[in-house]
Amino acid sequence: MKNYYESFKKYQDDFIKDLQGLLKIPSVLTEFSENATHPFGDAIHEAYEYMLNLGKRDGFVVKNVDNYSGHLEIGEGTETLGILCHLDVVPTGDGWRFAPFSATIEDGKIYARGALDDKGPTIAAYYAVKMLMDMNVKFNKRIRIILGLDEESEWRGVKRYFEKEKMPEVGFAPDASFPLIYGEKGIMDGTFTGKCDGNGLYELQYGERTNVVPDKAIAIVDNKLTESFNQYLVKNNYTGETKSLEDGKVQLIAFGKNAHAMEPDDGLNAGFILLAFLNEHLNNKFVEFCCKYFTFDSRMKKTGVNYENEIMGELTCNVGVGNYKNNVFSLVLNYRYPINTDTKSMTNKLIDIAGEYGFDYAVSRDKGPHFVDPNSDLVKTLHQAYIKYTNDFTSPLLTIGGGTYARSLKNAVAFGPEFPNKEALVHQPNEYVELEDLFKAVAIYADAIYNLTR
Repeated sequence: MKNYYESFKKYQDDFIKDLQGLLKIPSVLTEFSENATHPFGDAIHEAYEYMLNLGKRDGFVVKNVDNYSGHLEIGEGTETLGILCHLDVVPTGDGWRFAPFSATIEDGKIYARGALDDKGPTIAAYYAVKMLMDMNVKFNKRIRIILGLDEESEWRGVKRYFEKEKMPEVGFAPDASFPLIYGEKGIMDGTFTGKCDGNGLYELQYGERTNVVPDKAIAIVDNKLTESFNQYLVKNNYTGETKSLEDGKVQLIAFGKNAHAMEPDDGLNAGFILLAFLNEHLNNKFVEFCCKYFTFDSRMKKTGVNYENEIMGELTCNVGVGNYKNNVFSLVLNYRYPINTDTKSMTNKLIDIAGEYGFDYAVSRDKGPHFVDPNSDLVKTLHQAYIKYTNDFTSPLLTIGGGTYARSLKNAVAFGPEFPNKEALVHQPNEYVELEDLFKAVAIYADAIYNLTR
């Protein structure tokens, strides 16, 4: 029986070099321009070109689809195994020990935004295929490493890709946890908008992306609230600061903790810290609305749309982006909902809640849940590859609130690279991955790819 972990040892130095090269590219989506040469910006395109060039170097057939997405292909046959990766990353936020795109290695860990999500796993899957190629394995399916460029936002890249390219019959996304993810909750974004008198609130802003718990929030109010805010921070053991402005105003700044939106309780929403304080001191309908229905309630119990399912668990909500200025506000929420959620009733309930205050609500995005039979051949093959290199027979197969490219295919699951009982670091400061975990992931992926292409 082939031991791919041992076979990979001779590749480890090259693996680290290629991984660091990719991690050093700051591939954060800052703007999208549909007809531009680089639709997702120069940095993301640089990461894309980096992977295409690796493929050319190592003998893959390289396909670029309009600079929106592409693939690296090897093998032959009428069926295709898709390995769905992405090269964009979320914004870095504050609080890093090392520069977030330095790819610093310390104590066997490599630190960088994207180390876990999803550049580290992309390189791991790439090397798994490369190693099999070097062994002259004959693949009875085509293998396509599909490179997505805006997974952390709107999936426009893979949408364009699958408009022009064949949908793989089977696949996996190396973008989550081991043993594997056979179910993913639905993902919905909804936006509340409205107008109201400030009554002492001049501006409020927090959050950049709906899929990240915001770690910083800023409000501009009258400076008479300075002392009260400092006392509030101390009393509640929060972190923040104040900055005096002109015209008798002050900037209140609260610091929370980033986390992935699939489990907001892993973080601390900085916006909630400010809103709770402001609600004690100002008569502002927007602030009151937020505190009545959303603050510190990731399960939406205040609104009564707290759906739950035995397989996928509870609905969660991340109030990811909030803006108030010139008496106009927007509040963008990101929900992760289980199968059997009545999204129509949920939306109508939230429209009614908004109407109580004269505000509006609308859904801007909705991707339904994804589910693959845990007894399928795909799941069994992947699970056995995991067991082979971990001897872990007890960790359960999972469903998650996160959304991966696996849901792009009917028969695909998310598969690694995070091992059970590891610190949750995706979308957080000091994101890192243990190199040894990636080395083991390469072996698991190689075994799985080999068996899926027999």
